[in-house]
Amino acid sequence: MKLLLLAGTGEAQEVAKALAEKGIPAVASLAGATRAPKPMGLPTRVGGFGGDEGFARYLEAEGITAVLDATHPYAHRISNRSAEICRDKSVDYCQILRPEWVPGPGDRWTEVQREEDVAALVPEGAVVFLATGRQTLERFGNMGHAELICRQIDPPDRPFPFVNGRFLVGRPPFSVEEERELFQRLGVDWLVVKNAGGAAAMSKLVAARQLGVRVAMIVRPPQPEALKVASVAEALAWVDGL
Repeated sequence: MKLLLLAGTGEAQEVAKALAEKGIPAVASLAGATRAPKPMGLPTRVGGFGGDEGFARYLEAEGITAVLDATHPYAHRISNRSAEICRDKSVDYCQILRPEWVPGPGDRWTEVQREEDVAALVPEGAVVFLATGRQTLERFGNMGHAELICRQIDPPDRPFPFVNGRFLVGRPPFSVEEERELFQRLGVDWLVVKNAGGAAAMSKLVAARQLGVRVAMIVRPPQPEALKVASVAEALAWVDGL
């Protein structure tokens, strides 16, 4: 067996460490969105595969017999493509998909389908904290009536695309106390997030709840029809059963 780990999440880091400790032949793949990613503990490739045909060629050339997809829930194009090609090539495939966040008492969430839908929710002059990453920042171009603050891991390599916004650099994880202090200092009225799930990234939602900050929650895109597990332990059990 030789396994390809599609990485980019905390779960991928945990899986990679366990695979290395078990001595399972595996290679990790990162999309390259972060400039200085944490070492995976496995042989690691960075960058795309060159589309569907490139991914299929890679599986064959490297003798990949199983793919464990531990990408972000919003990397749905990668997941759907990978699941389909693995099915066509008779390569075992499994996706680690965290349970979604659900609102609790005190939460002030409004679900939206797309980033572009947030503008209709936000009043004139509101301070909006975008915790959605720089990859989709251009989709907020219709929010000229608000102040935008976009947090990203790496220092920006270009100016903010809109005159009404700025970047804020920060590397997770962040505690609830850190997020609450930050939101208070910035005067945040609205928090925009993707429903990524997971305990580590939930601190900003707890801070928003405590401060009464409104949340625009971007719902998840469609996921592949394929085998799914919800935890690292389940994923490793799947690998052990191959």
